Amino acid sequence: MAGSFESILKKESIFRQKDVLSPHYLPEIMPHREKEIEAVMRLVSSALKGSRTQNLFIYGKTGTGKTSSVKHVMELFEKEKTASRMLYMNCRIYNSRYRVLQHVVKEFLPEFDKPGYGVSFLYEKILDWVEKDGKVLILVLDEIDMVGDLDDLIYTLIRSNDDLKKGHVSVIGISNKLNFKEKLHSRSKSTLCETELVFPPYNSLQLHAILKQRVADAFAEGAVEEEALGLAAAIAAQETGDARYALRLMLRAAELADEAGAKRVSAHEVEEARKSVDENVAIDAVCTLPEHQQLVLYAVATLAAGGGRYSKLAEGDEGFLLSGEVFEQYSTACRSFGKEARSARWFREYLNELEMLGLISMVESGKGIRGHTRLVKLAYVPAKVIKILERSLLPVEKD
Repeated sequence: MAGSFESILKKESIFRQKDVLSPHYLPEIMPHREKEIEAVMRLVSSALKGSRTQNLFIYGKTGTGKTSSVKHVMELFEKEKTASRMLYMNCRIYNSRYRVLQHVVKEFLPEFDKPGYGVSFLYEKILDWVEKDGKVLILVLDEIDMVGDLDDLIYTLIRSNDDLKKGHVSVIGISNKLNFKEKLHSRSKSTLCETELVFPPYNSLQLHAILKQRVADAFAEGAVEEEALGLAAAIAAQETGDARYALRLMLRAAELADEAGAKRVSAHEVEEARKSVDENVAIDAVCTLPEHQQLVLYAVATLAAGGGRYSKLAEGDEGFLLSGEVFEQYSTACRSFGKEARSARWFREYLNELEMLGLISMVESGKGIRGHTRLVKLAYVPAKVIKILERSLLPVEKD
């Protein structure tokens, strides 16, 4: 017989504030991002006086504190007495020029938030609103590379300043992809005049400090062994340098301890948590890939499952594949799923992006290989990756 909610809620828990371990939790102090936060603050500070601000593009791998740092600055900005405004948007949701403009209107001009209005109408209303008191509007576009018509969006936002007699519109773009601007048309690039800021991955000591700060609020004192804390930081640093990964690892380890009725989180729970967290991270990463990155990863996984040609050319292949055979397999996969394969140049870019996400690793070929090529290795169990792609995404794309 099932228990009751009352019995579940009365059960003692190792947690004090579980939400503190969420990647969406925004602490008052962000360890080891002070320099980056100050750089963003300096850039937006001119808006507090109604003066124009430079456009800013922030780069870095997932979990390096990009979004949290900018949101921290936004909180400080909103406490100041100013007509200027900052607005955050996740471009996985607001993924077109129209949706971005529509969200600005919804936030600041709700009387015009009605279906049927076109881009030009929304654009004019936003400009009237900015110009009215000469404010600065700073749009924070997270995962900006997910915008389908990015050229049109960038050109519209930046060139809007030519139509303004007072006030200014600027952009803070956040992306995991260092080279995403290469996809922009030259007309958009020429209008940007941007500053760039790169967030490096966290090292083990920095991740330890981040975890220690969160653990102090999430658990009672002494509920997490120092060995467990150090191990979680070391694993996350070795794998990705990703604070989100470290937090998920600690959260899952604590859940395992809680389920077992333990009073403390030990290194054993961290090791056990690693197995499920690795799989969840892989699923999350794979399920959000654009179509052709899925197909390239599918090619790598299917080749890795069957063994590639490199194992026949060199001893101790350690699961590496020749990039040329991966491209051939990618082309075959595209035909199988009714898609047109992209060029070799785009293929190389997809490989770079998959490596940045930690889904594959790459090294340059050494002696014993004719010519010069890259060797590709899948970071996860091939069968699991194939199953995720075929079950979750590729059948939908095939229909």
